Amino acid sequence: MSSSIATLIIFFIILSNFSLQVVSAGEDCGADENDGCTDKKKALPLKIIAIVTILISSMIGVCLPLVSQSIPALSPERSLFVIVKAFAAGIILATGFMHVLPDSFDMLSSTCLKENPWHKFPFTGFVAMLSAIVTLIIDSMATSVYSKKHSSGAVKPESGGELEELPVVVQAGGGHSHGHGHHHGGKLAVEGAQLLRYRVIAMVLELGIIVHSIVIGLSLGASNNTCSIKGLIAALCFHQMFEGMGLGGCILQAEYKFIKKAAMAFFFSVTTPFGIALGLALSSTYKENSPRSLITVGLLNASSAGLLIYMALVDLLAADFMGPKLQGSIKLQIKSYIAVLLGAGGMSLMAKWA
Repeated sequence: MSSSIATLIIFFIILSNFSLQVVSAGEDCGADENDGCTDKKKALPLKIIAIVTILISSMIGVCLPLVSQSIPALSPERSLFVIVKAFAAGIILATGFMHVLPDSFDMLSSTCLKENPWHKFPFTGFVAMLSAIVTLIIDSMATSVYSKKHSSGAVKPESGGELEELPVVVQAGGGHSHGHGHHHGGKLAVEGAQLLRYRVIAMVLELGIIVHSIVIGLSLGASNNTCSIKGLIAALCFHQMFEGMGLGGCILQAEYKFIKKAAMAFFFSVTTPFGIALGLALSSTYKENSPRSLITVGLLNASSAGLLIYMALVDLLAADFMGPKLQGSIKLQIKSYIAVLLGAGGMSLMAKWA
């Protein structure tokens, strides 16, 4: 098993075990059981519907870019792919700013928490800032580690391609390539470095999405409020589909082998349904308004928001908009800007229901 898949499995298990600690929370605070919407029996079929529909939406979203190789118009080299990826990046950016971050603010400023220290210091902004910095560190160090690991040759597409047949040896004196000429070797080295960045971006984005997917699934699964669950199902289906398209685009550009692509798509697709099932199984003990739950989920949301905002702005939007393809076409830039605004706007509108 590859190290990247093993990392995903270990991270998934650790996060699941950490989520289980939340359910041992103490007494509930400020819960309104007589609001006319709280009905455990009616909520159960809605949660089952949520598991199925969100799973299907997630699979469609993340797999659509991966099967687009057979559709010439949606290949990574075409402009349409760039526009769709910009739209998905807008979805991820709005998820961080309009959904995850406000939820964290609400939780960590709840009246159920003690005045000191939770009402004396803006923990949400602080943790989100630290999360963005830590993501930068991981992003930078992972790139450095993989660069040194592949310093003796070009990074090879695991799915096949010209880089696999044309290795490049980079020497201190001046980028010599064996038997293919300096110009061709330099081009391959640049392509190899870009491919390496795509792989780091795909892995870091996947880990960040897993965090907040488990959290939102746990919250939905533990809730018995039928009024809020109905709106959440539609919003999360929309959210997972287009967030999956953004992740799927990154996985496609990383040019992994089929098994790695399938594993990353699988983990993305099942995390939210798994969170819902976990919350459903533990709904009798999980108290979403208990101090421990508010603090744990609030801090997780803040850290997830920082990561998603960093990834959307730096590794997705800035990387593409400052890249040669978009810089070479003002028309394509304008189309991509519109796509970003539509994606962010649509996801922001979803904040009304979720």
